[in-house]
Amino acid sequence: MSHDDFATEPVPGLPELPPEGEHILWQGRPDWWRLSWEALSLPWVAGYFIFLALWRLVSVIDLMPLGQAIGAALPFLVLGGIVIAALMLVGYIQARTTLYTVTNRRIAMRIGAALTVTLNLPYTQVSNAALSLRKGGTGTIALEASGKLPLGYAMCWPHVRPWHILSPQPALRCIPEAEKVARMIADSAEARVSMPQVVRRQPGIAPVAAE
Repeated sequence: MSHDDFATEPVPGLPELPPEGEHILWQGRPDWWRLSWEALSLPWVAGYFIFLALWRLVSVIDLMPLGQAIGAALPFLVLGGIVIAALMLVGYIQARTTLYTVTNRRIAMRIGAALTVTLNLPYTQVSNAALSLRKGGTGTIALEASGKLPLGYAMCWPHVRPWHILSPQPALRCIPEAEKVARMIADSAEARVSMPQVVRRQPGIAPVAAE
């Protein structure tokens, strides 16, 4: 029997129904290959094991025939392939369990493979957004919150801006059409922040004139 871990969500990616007046503009997931490549440092891991294999080859090539020297270095490449395959699997699972949602009022991030949480960022609490664009149109949008986040760097990883540990910045990592999504966020945030706020006044209390 199939089982949907997110069947309790009234709307995919959101823990509750959007309030009246809020509507979804975009939803998407990270590109699993780009996420594995960037967040899990596949080039560095591959380079490390290639270095070990070359070092082993150079260290024994004077002591045995070339074929045996290559055979002595081969286990490092095999081990590297296993590690890279495992990291790619982690990247794929992270991408498949993640869902980013952009509405006209907020950005919601359902993240976490083992422990799933939803991080809500209203535009009124986002002070800045930075776009890092890659070839092919994928990119990362990092969000700088005006207040303290309820989750730390480790809880949000890899959906954070790299190396901003003391002041974590949630990020929509490695998403397709990142420039289009960034423009959508900018327009929605500008419209939301510039929207006049209606304050309910209690009877019998005189209004205070704005200076």
